[in-house]
Amino acid sequence: MICVTLGRTRHSMMVAEHQSLAENGAQLVELRLDWLKRTPELQRLLTERPTPVIVTCRRPEETGKWRGTEEQRRTLLRQAIVLGAEYIDLEVDVADEIPRYGDTKRIISYHNFKETPDNLEQIYEEMEKQDADYLKLATMANDPVDNVRLLALVAEAEIPTIAFCMGEMGVPSRILCGKYGSPWTYATFSNERVLAPGQLSFEEMRDVYHYDEIDEDTRVFGVLGDPVGHSYSPILHNAALRHEGINAVYLPIRVPRDVLISTLQEFDKLGVEGYSVTIPHKEHVLEFTKRHNPPAKDCGAANTLYSDERGKWFATNTDYPAALKALTQALELKNPDSPRLAGKQVLMLGAGGAAKAIGLAVVRSGAGLTIANRSNKRGKELAEVLNCQHTNWENRGSVHADILVNCTPVGMYPNMEETPFAQNWLRDGMLVFDTIYNPENTLLLKEAREHECYTLSGLEMFILQAAEQFDCFVNQPAPIDFMRETLRHAISPVRLN
Repeated sequence: MICVTLGRTRHSMMVAEHQSLAENGAQLVELRLDWLKRTPELQRLLTERPTPVIVTCRRPEETGKWRGTEEQRRTLLRQAIVLGAEYIDLEVDVADEIPRYGDTKRIISYHNFKETPDNLEQIYEEMEKQDADYLKLATMANDPVDNVRLLALVAEAEIPTIAFCMGEMGVPSRILCGKYGSPWTYATFSNERVLAPGQLSFEEMRDVYHYDEIDEDTRVFGVLGDPVGHSYSPILHNAALRHEGINAVYLPIRVPRDVLISTLQEFDKLGVEGYSVTIPHKEHVLEFTKRHNPPAKDCGAANTLYSDERGKWFATNTDYPAALKALTQALELKNPDSPRLAGKQVLMLGAGGAAKAIGLAVVRSGAGLTIANRSNKRGKELAEVLNCQHTNWENRGSVHADILVNCTPVGMYPNMEETPFAQNWLRDGMLVFDTIYNPENTLLLKEAREHECYTLSGLEMFILQAAEQFDCFVNQPAPIDFMRETLRHAISPVRLN
């Protein structure tokens, strides 16, 4: 079950949003009394409430907005109990002073907005003594491994326990806590009004992660990166898994560079079966396993980790076959009689992980490759690895090329008015491939079409590499057409606004 937290300054808005949530399927709502500007009118909020509620009133030291005295706050909580609220949230330091009454269930809560403390288990043992119907622990994740500790508490609990980490690194535990037995998780009304660090919206929890369908048998996959919040992989993979009737969830997992290997080792305890790997981990992730499939071995970078039925981990690179397929398909449309890369001259902008894979695919197909990168040193290094040409970034416009490939983030949302290649450098009839997929129609591609160039968007490569990952994860073909339409809808201007 998803509990939606409501915080509004006016009673009328809190009542209206509560009604709206009920109409959209919410089953439990937390009323944050501390957000109200005027003295809370509990009778007004609780009379004819459309769903069961948790009544909560947070103090400033718990990032709440309560402006009155502590005695006034406790009086409100007692009043909510007398009025028959289904649940009351009581912090550990006040729980013993507010007795049980009627049918109201007691949630004894502990919050730590700075860290996940080393003595977490000891804190939990003390909470078990406080006459709770439910225990709630929410701590800040400063390391992805903190998620594992909180979920272990949920799994081993004798008293029903809601436990998860806050912050961007804590998102996995917010989504997975139900798998381990948490009675509910928390979400916010909308992304524009997040009441706790790392909180996802009700819509995301319901429509992207399908939280209420997660159970103990749900398989787990995810994307590793730093940052990772911008990734569309969770939308894409969760939709594909659901479309194919697979009981699985795909998580965004923010992992700092220096804790990648330790995180992967600890996340084995959560039974994760596969990862998409993005910036900055594509090279370092090869240290996690010695089983490197040829694309990863040859590229010196992996964008996919997956395990077999014996739990053995493999690294591969799906950018390589995806880029090759996307380019070949585009060349076939341009010239059905000569769809081969062999003999073509390619200028590639960028020298990151995706550029490595694409560059290798280009060179091995018999095309001539020239690399230009904003860091000339890094561009030269990649050119040496691929045994191809290099030119300084400043001279990229003077290179004669049949195909231009952009592997830089220049032009990506929200900086959509930028381009890595001036329009006057483009040649009529060349193929321009922009690996950016958000937006699908970048300024580079727009100007290329005006110059009568053929174009290939990053959306196609992104879909093809994700489809290859899907096959690695679940050992069955991906629904490519469905994934393509899902991604197009996700990055549409209507959604972005």
